[in-house]
Amino acid sequence: MPDFRLVADELAEDIASGRLRPGDRLPPQRDFAYRRGIAPSTAARVYAELVRRGLVSGETGRGTFVRAAPAPAGPILAEPASAPVDLELNFAVLPGQEAEMARLLASMARPAALGEALLPIGAVGTAAARHATARFLARGGWTPDPAQILFTGKGRHAIAAAFAALAPPGERVGVEALAYPLVKGIAARLGITLVPIALDGQGLRPDALARAHWQAPLRAVYMQPVLHNPLGIAMPPQRRAEIAAVLGATGLVAVEDAINAFLADEAPLTALAPDRVVLVDSLSKRVAPGMALGFVVPPPALVPTVAAAVRSGGWAASGLPLALGVRCMSDGTAERLATAKREDAAARQVLARAELQGLQVQADPRAYHLWLELPEPWRAEAYVAAAARRGIAVAPAGAFAMAQGHAPNAVRVALSAPGGDVLATALRVLRRLAESDPDTVAGIE
Repeated sequence: MPDFRLVADELAEDIASGRLRPGDRLPPQRDFAYRRGIAPSTAARVYAELVRRGLVSGETGRGTFVRAAPAPAGPILAEPASAPVDLELNFAVLPGQEAEMARLLASMARPAALGEALLPIGAVGTAAARHATARFLARGGWTPDPAQILFTGKGRHAIAAAFAALAPPGERVGVEALAYPLVKGIAARLGITLVPIALDGQGLRPDALARAHWQAPLRAVYMQPVLHNPLGIAMPPQRRAEIAAVLGATGLVAVEDAINAFLADEAPLTALAPDRVVLVDSLSKRVAPGMALGFVVPPPALVPTVAAAVRSGGWAASGLPLALGVRCMSDGTAERLATAKREDAAARQVLARAELQGLQVQADPRAYHLWLELPEPWRAEAYVAAAARRGIAVAPAGAFAMAQGHAPNAVRVALSAPGGDVLATALRVLRRLAESDPDTVAGIE
């Protein structure tokens, strides 16, 4: 019986030579085993090896398909795309925003302001910073207690600190089956095992969360209740209440990622379960990627534990970024930018719906991104590659899949970066591409 790795090597050569093209579907494992004269168990190991190498991806209920290219060695969606039109990363910088930031920086160029900003600062910041942040983070009738607010360098530092505080190495943390990609890298570096939890049209399923916990205890669960990335879902009130009930019944603590939630004035999950939720947020989406300041709002009983994790992990904010962020929040700059971005996101959603009419699009009308389900016979990896050859970067569903090798046949389209005319043109190209035949497209390129 041939070594499964040798069989995998043969298929890898077919992919490298182009005999198997991006988007091609491999035969079902039993058919493959019969054709090759190998055991079904060997065929399963061949397919698993190809997934491990990043050469194929499995789509639940559809089969196994050749990827556009080997999976990158590092976290994806962490760096700007090289394509001329970046619909992959999702950071909005509005026209004229540079002038706002220049005025803000000028106000810091005074000895008194700089003197305070250059002093040592800890995870708890200052009383003034905590009170300014509490007012700024308030939404939907909820306002955090200033005594619970901690400061980190970035939003991802806030997530890392929450994970480190809640789950020692070797423990399990639940995560939405499709989620923010860098969570995988954070968990891996902390030695935490992520357990994907099923989603539906309303977000994380409470029954799936409870079942996963009872099967093998979780230490926490990471979720995005408002404007989920990548699906654009906002949990309705009933679903949030059900999730809060599961947290109370199981004793689980949720890490609530609220970084996109500023676009929707809805109370966070922590308002329903204040003793069972650690909220994380940042200024990067509200203001700009270069405004590096993150926030963690743990329950009162967990503040010392999370603060210790922030300090020991080296994730605390520095004095100058904290001072700049506090000034940005206190003088109204951050809220003016956030308000303008809410209007901008809504307008871009209207544009996107018009340009992608006829395709299967899922998105909250307030979000800066949408989820495009691809029509047959397109495969996500092939579609992403074809879009890239037209100068447009989009993100395949596999980038967000927490279970390796299994992802829906869809892409996420970020709407925030290009100007309106460029965005409209790019969306028209994406629609024409989705409506075309992949084989015809491949034949003329």
